[in-house]
Amino acid sequence: MTAPSRPPLKSITPSPTTPHAAPQPVDTPAVGEPKGVAEGVPIAVRPDPQQGDGRYPIAWLHINAARGAIPTATSRCLCGRDRSAIGKARVLALIKDHTAHRGECPLRTPQEGRTAA
Repeated sequence: MTAPSRPPLKSITPSPTTPHAAPQPVDTPAVGEPKGVAEGVPIAVRPDPQQGDGRYPIAWLHINAARGAIPTATSRCLCGRDRSAIGKARVLALIKDHTAHRGECPLRTPQEGRTAA
C-alpha cells in the first residue's frame, strides 16, 4: 500500500542574487522651530542665583562615634594639615587641636609680612 502524495507544507522562497538597498524614510517638513532640549529646560547656562557671601570652607572635622563602636575622627585643612585619631581620649584631643588650629591656620589669619606689602 502506498501513501498518497502530498504537496510540501513549506515553500522555500528564492533568495535574491544581488543586494538591494533598504527603503529610506520619507522626509517630512518640521512643524515649528527645532528644539535643543525638552520644553521647560533652558538652553543657555544662567548664572547661579545662589551667590555666596565670599566665605568658603577650608577646614573639616569628621567625627564617627557609632553606638558601641570605637570613635574615630579626622581633621583636614586646605593648608595641608591632615590628622586622625582613634579612641575616645585621642578624638577629644583632636577636637581641641582642630579648634586651636582655626586660630593658627595661615589661610585664615593674615600674615604681617605678606599683607603689609
